[in-house]
Amino acid sequence: MPDFSFENEYKGLVCGIDEAGRGPWVGNVVAGAVVILDKNLSPELLNNLDDSKKISKGKRERLYTLLREAEKYGQIKIGIGEATPAEIDQYNILQATFLAMRRAVENMGVVADMALIDGNRVPANFPFPARAIVKGDARSYSISAASIVAKVYRDREMEELAKKYPYYGFEHNAGYGTKDHVEGIKEHGLIPEHRRSYRPIKEFAA
Repeated sequence: MPDFSFENEYKGLVCGIDEAGRGPWVGNVVAGAVVILDKNLSPELLNNLDDSKKISKGKRERLYTLLREAEKYGQIKIGIGEATPAEIDQYNILQATFLAMRRAVENMGVVADMALIDGNRVPANFPFPARAIVKGDARSYSISAASIVAKVYRDREMEELAKKYPYYGFEHNAGYGTKDHVEGIKEHGLIPEHRRSYRPIKEFAA
């Protein structure tokens, strides 16, 4: 379970960062950035924060609501950043993810003194010092909060995309290469939001 151990190693404002959507064949990659200004968050929030992939959709939505409420009361700052399929194709998914992370911290409305980033790589040219933490979304409250923000935000984007393109199952598969997604491509072709640099999409395009 996450806690504040990593955050407590640093003075000043510590920002947690995580992404959602590196693996899907379609849509933006989204990064969330969260600074917890007041550690006295609601027990419902702190007791349930975890790696977003381990949490049910309903629970993630509830936690997202609680995080937005905490933001409204000035307890936390949230930033969201994205990189488009065109940027993913131009730069590659890793560099596009780092771009989304830089945009997320720019959108927080506060400058942190340290960033804790889920994973094993730190983006180049980051606006402040950063540390990579493997499986950080299950170890740090700030990163866990960022993982919830990124995942819920991106899932909602994919639900909107499903309304525009109802044949691919985006509301269920979030753009991953599932059976219904593949069937949708075979019947209706590719859409502008597909990531053309991804091998399965290249094969369909060919």
